[in-house]
Amino acid sequence: MIDTIFQEEILEGWMMVYIDDIIIYSETWENHVQYIDRVLSKCTPINVKISLKKCNFGQQEQLALGHKVSGLSLAIDQNKVAEVLQKLLPKSIKEMQSFLGCVSYYTNNIKNFAHITSSLYKLCSNDVVFEITKERRDAYERIKHELINAPVLILPEFELPFNLYIDAACSQGLGAALHQRQIVDHRIISHNHDYEVSN
Repeated sequence: MIDTIFQEEILEGWMMVYIDDIIIYSETWENHVQYIDRVLSKCTPINVKISLKKCNFGQQEQLALGHKVSGLSLAIDQNKVAEVLQKLLPKSIKEMQSFLGCVSYYTNNIKNFAHITSSLYKLCSNDVVFEITKERRDAYERIKHELINAPVLILPEFELPFNLYIDAACSQGLGAALHQRQIVDHRIISHNHDYEVSN
């Protein structure tokens, strides 16, 4: 419902909506105040209630949907993954599916995600005996390590050239990373979702 009310603002490119959460972003404080005013003026006539306790205004950085978002970057919210990282090694298919569901949310941040997790995904099949081998234990620990050390992704600067790196060398997956040279170094924009290759 909220996304239909604010369709114009979303298309103008200064607002994002997820269910009933709204994020307004701008380059200047003056624009930010104007955008807030527009949103509030639309909420009042249709009786949309806003909880001030849940509002943050004029932030340069915001936690949203498991990420730390700034005007220039997107990082994993380590508070969100802390619970996942503290879990013990899964002991059942259901626990493994739950773990993989949590970590797969961050595939854009994790290089070689499909390759690292391929042995864990195989455990989720009904025709495979659920057995934690050294390879699977290592994969479990490595994906946790990658979550902790995941790079901060940057927003692209469209006037600068892009570099696309593709890796199809292994049998477990296919991956790609989009980088961009900004100022003096290459920065990561996204690791593409890796796709498992069937044998």
